[in-house]
Amino acid sequence: MVVEKTPKKHHLIEYANGPSLEEINGTVEVPKGKGFWRMLFAYSGPGALVAVGYMDPGNWSTSITGGQNFQYLLMSIILISSLIAMLLQYMAAKLGIVTQMDLAQAIRARTSKSLGIVLWILTELAIMATDIAEVIGGAIALYLLFNIPLVISVFITVFDVLVLLLLTKIGFRKIEAIVVALILVILFVFVYEVLLSDPNWGEVVKGLVPSAESLSTTRHVGGQTPLSGALGIIGATVMPHNLYLHSSISQTRKIDHQKEQEVAEAVKFSAWDSNIQLTFAFFVNALLLIAGVAVFKSGTVKDPSFFGLYQALSDTSKMSNGILASVARTGVLSTLFAVALLASGQNSTITGTLTGQVIMEGFVHMHMPLWLRRLITRLISVIPVLICVLMTGGKTAIQEHQALNDLMNNSQVFLAFALPFSMLPLIMFTDSKVEMGKRFSNALWIKVLGWISILGLTYLNMINLPDSIAAFYGDGITKSQTQVANIIAYILIVAIMALLIWTIYELYKGNKRFEREQAAKLNN
Repeated sequence: MVVEKTPKKHHLIEYANGPSLEEINGTVEVPKGKGFWRMLFAYSGPGALVAVGYMDPGNWSTSITGGQNFQYLLMSIILISSLIAMLLQYMAAKLGIVTQMDLAQAIRARTSKSLGIVLWILTELAIMATDIAEVIGGAIALYLLFNIPLVISVFITVFDVLVLLLLTKIGFRKIEAIVVALILVILFVFVYEVLLSDPNWGEVVKGLVPSAESLSTTRHVGGQTPLSGALGIIGATVMPHNLYLHSSISQTRKIDHQKEQEVAEAVKFSAWDSNIQLTFAFFVNALLLIAGVAVFKSGTVKDPSFFGLYQALSDTSKMSNGILASVARTGVLSTLFAVALLASGQNSTITGTLTGQVIMEGFVHMHMPLWLRRLITRLISVIPVLICVLMTGGKTAIQEHQALNDLMNNSQVFLAFALPFSMLPLIMFTDSKVEMGKRFSNALWIKVLGWISILGLTYLNMINLPDSIAAFYGDGITKSQTQVANIIAYILIVAIMALLIWTIYELYKGNKRFEREQAAKLNN
C-alpha cells in the first residue's frame, strides 16, 4: 500500500534556522579547475549587489555638495572610504564562505536571545533609514521624469515590491546581471557629464592625496566645514547592512566545504569580485564629486537637493563651459540625471530587501516571503516621507525640496548607531583562528588595518553625532536647542558604548564556549 505524504503547509511567517537565504544558498554552479577569467566570471555578481550600497541616493548629495564647497579636497576621503569598504567587505565575504554563516547568524550563535533582538531592531532601523533615501530618490525621479505629483510618486515606490516578486522567479544569477546593468547606466551618465565638463585632471589626481586640510574645522563654506563634509561622505559610504548582505550572498556559489582548496578559491575570487565592483563604486562617487566641481560654476548650486541638481543641469547659466551649456539647453543632462537616480533607487530596493531577510532570519530566526518583507519595510519607510510632503504642501517649492533633503540626510543618523555593531563582531570573528581556522583567519596586516578602520569610523561617527542631532532642528538653531542636541547626543553615545560593551562581552563568552566545544570534540 502506498502512503501519500501530506504536502507541507507554508505560512507567511515561519521559523528559520537553516542556511543563510536558503532559497538561493549554494544554487549557482561554478566550474572546477578552469582559467582565471572563467573562474572570476563565475564568482562575479555578489560584489555588484554590495557595491550598490556605496552609490545609493544617499551618496549623491554629499559628494556633489562636497565638490561645490571644497573643490577636489575631499577626493582623498572618497578614496580612503572605498579602501576601507574593500577591507570590510573582504572580511564579510570570507566569514560567510568559511563558516557557512552570515554575520547575523554568527553574532546570534555567540550571544543571548535578548541581545539578538536588540541588535535586530537596531539594524532594522538602519535599513529603514537607508530605505527612506531610496523612497525619496525614487519618488523625485518619477516626478522629474514623468511629472507625477510627489504624493502619488511616493505611493508608486511601494509597488516596486512587484518588481522584486518577479525577480525572485528568474534566478539569482539574473538578478546579479540586472544590478550590474543598472550600475553601468549610472556610470555612463556621470562619465558622459564629467567628460563634457573637461575637468582639471591634474587637480583631481592631487585631490586623491590625503591632507590635514580635509579634516579642518576652521574653514566654512556653504554652512559646511571640510570635516563635516568628510563625515557626510564617510557616513553615506560605509553602511552596516552591506556587511550582513555580503556575508550571506557570498554563499550563493556551490562549493564543497570539505575541500579546503575549494573554500580558498571561493574566498580568493569573491575578493576579486568585491574589489572590482567597489572600484566601480569609487569611480561613481568620484565622478559625483567631480561633477560638483567641474559641471557647475563654483558656488552656483545653492540647492543641493535632487530637485536643485536637476534644475541646475538644465540651467545654462550654471554650466562651466559652452559645450555643457549647449547640451543642458536640450534637457539631456537633467534627464540622464533623473534616469540614473531612478536606477540607483531600484538597485537599492533589491539589496535592501535581501539584507532585511538576512538579519531577520539570523537574529530572530523568522522567515517571511521577500515580497512581504519588502512591502512592510517600504510602507513603514513611506510614512515619514508622506508626512514631510503633506506638511510642506502649502509652502514654497524650495522649502518642500529642502525639507525632503533634510529628511534624507537626517535619517542617516541611525547608520551611526548600527555601524559599530556590525564592524566589531566582524573583525572579532575573522581574527579568530577557532572560528576561521589557521588558514583563513586574518593576517596581521589585515588585523591592524581592520582595527584602525573600525575604531576610526566609530570615533568619527560618534563625534559627528551632536551635529547630526542638531540638524533635526533645521537652520537657525538657537543656543538652547544646540545644548539640548548635545545632551541627547551624549546620552546616545553612552547608550551605544554600553551596548557595545554588552555585545563584546557576550561575543567573548560565546567564543570561549565555542573554543571549549571544539577542544572537547578533538579530545573525543
